[in-house]
Amino acid sequence: MSAPLGRGTVLLFFCIITLIWGSTWIVIRDQLGVVPAHWSVTYRFVIAAAAMAAYTRWQGSGLRLPPGAWKIAALFGFCQFCVNFNAVYLAEHHITSGLVACVFALLLIPNSLLAWAWTGHKPSRSFILSAIPAIGGIALLFWNEVQSARAPLGEATLGIGLTLLGVMGASVSNVLQTTDRAREIPLPTMLTWGMIFGAVFDAVFALVVSGPPVFDPRPGYWLGLAYLALFASALAFSLYMPIIRTVGAGRAAYSSVIVPIIAMALSTVFEGYRWTGLAVAGAVLAMAGMVWALTSRREVVPTPVAD
Repeated sequence: MSAPLGRGTVLLFFCIITLIWGSTWIVIRDQLGVVPAHWSVTYRFVIAAAAMAAYTRWQGSGLRLPPGAWKIAALFGFCQFCVNFNAVYLAEHHITSGLVACVFALLLIPNSLLAWAWTGHKPSRSFILSAIPAIGGIALLFWNEVQSARAPLGEATLGIGLTLLGVMGASVSNVLQTTDRAREIPLPTMLTWGMIFGAVFDAVFALVVSGPPVFDPRPGYWLGLAYLALFASALAFSLYMPIIRTVGAGRAAYSSVIVPIIAMALSTVFEGYRWTGLAVAGAVLAMAGMVWALTSRREVVPTPVAD
């Protein structure tokens, strides 16, 4: 079982993963084109799984799963690395990456509710109060992106629906990590097998939906893929999962609240994004809620009675 992280380590890991994931939306956009989204997701997690397996062996955790744990790893891989990522990649075909990031910020809500229902981890008063400005900020960012996107209603509805599907996949896998059965598995081992199962599910899905594998000869595609696999997947999830096991799925989901702000900041530099009053107000509110949540007294994540 993984030892809980200290507050300073949680904040450090939090900063690293939000900076990484805030940059992925632009990179994912460049992945959409020659290669069907399903195959891009498959390639990403084949590379990430290989990297995690090498790290797990080097770190000494071992690749052997405890008896019966393969079911947990398979569910984790399916929800996190198949449903979540395929839905997000497809959503970016229909709506802007900024809007996808804003919708995904709602992960805070299902993470909190599922954790309460599944593990009995009831949200504290301070967490609920901190969620109010955060969700208000998300709403302002969302409305700002809707106004600027000008996507047809059908396209916008499909894109938002796909993003919500991705949110639910991520939420189930997040809360799964707080169960006692999952916490018995060393995180490197869990991530390695989750990514292996995810890559297998992705490949089957891609073969059925998009046909044989397709490759993009552009160096930029493969450099972007390497960044998404090694940094945004292997490294970022290695930092994110210990946060979930330490502070709970609800508070950990604040990373998704800050990601769209970072994405918009990077878009300002690389894509000429122009901030509006709504966007600024939304960013300030979301940041205030995050700081409040992460600096308030931490609750102990309870050990569930049953999975």
